[in-house]
Amino acid sequence: MHKGKFGTAINCVDGRAQLPVNNWLKQKYSLDYIDTITEPGPDKILTQGKPEQVESIKSRVLISVNAHGSETVLIAAHDDCAGNPVSKEEHIKQVKDCVKILRSWKLPVKTILGVWINENWSVEIVE
Repeated sequence: MHKGKFGTAINCVDGRAQLPVNNWLKQKYSLDYIDTITEPGPDKILTQGKPEQVESIKSRVLISVNAHGSETVLIAAHDDCAGNPVSKEEHIKQVKDCVKILRSWKLPVKTILGVWINENWSVEIVE
């Protein structure tokens, strides 16, 4: 069995986005480990991607939740995203839609949230 408290981050492949999100999650939710699911522009993939792309993310979230007992799932979008080069406003809308999608999966978790990583690589809660 796993030791320690896990969280799950659905984040961009962009390496600049990893540490801010992981450190913020660990601090805010007293987590030991973050299972990180990366895609280029995951907010676009969850809201506009092909069903098999969404299913791939879902299957990895389920591994984190079921195998590691993650009780917190986060979706992140960030400034200057090459995988989803849209405005901050569009990212925020997509993140909010992603939170709805994640909730529709009926995951056995305590927290589902969406965040924006701003131009200073700081985490802002969206929903």
